[in-house]
Amino acid sequence: MKNNTFTDRQIEIMEAATLRIDQYGIQELTIKNLAADLRLSEAALYRHFKSKNDIMLGLLSYFIFEMKERITTIISKEENTPTEQLIQIFNSQLKTFLKKPAIVSVIFSEGIFQFNKDLSEKVSSMMELMQTHINTIIKKGQDEGTYSELTGSATISTIIMGSMRMTVLKWKLSGHKSNLIKDGNTVLNGLLKMIEK
Repeated sequence: MKNNTFTDRQIEIMEAATLRIDQYGIQELTIKNLAADLRLSEAALYRHFKSKNDIMLGLLSYFIFEMKERITTIISKEENTPTEQLIQIFNSQLKTFLKKPAIVSVIFSEGIFQFNKDLSEKVSSMMELMQTHINTIIKKGQDEGTYSELTGSATISTIIMGSMRMTVLKWKLSGHKSNLIKDGNTVLNGLLKMIEK
């Protein structure tokens, strides 16, 4: 499925914005700086996005679209066990972060969204999307007798997401030097062992 919401130029602008945030911080993301990075005039950039805020909203929307597409493909394979689905979903996310490490600075930076309701709501919807899918898979595993029912599926999904978030942040703070896939799988496998019957 192709995302027809954004033009190639808009995607290029959003990717440049992500890189700038990763390298210099959100305070250095200005239309002037971004136009210079892309060797465009500010007027040309404004033809694609009305403001810095619109660029950020577009970037998050684009990431959510890609994430939905990846997760939908994984959960549509009903022959896979809940454990296999969880491992595939998180490996898919971690591989995306490895491929586009700058996106982590955007998604995991509360400071960017703290005072902006639209951006905050977009990040919340992304987290809810992931949590809903994880919760559904955990519940399925509980119903099938694979996972313990001592703890509710919503609590387990929050613990898994929080642990994976911590793993990604540690990777980011290491300057992307730690082994994200290996560390992520170690954490997830440990958590799954704790809930398996």
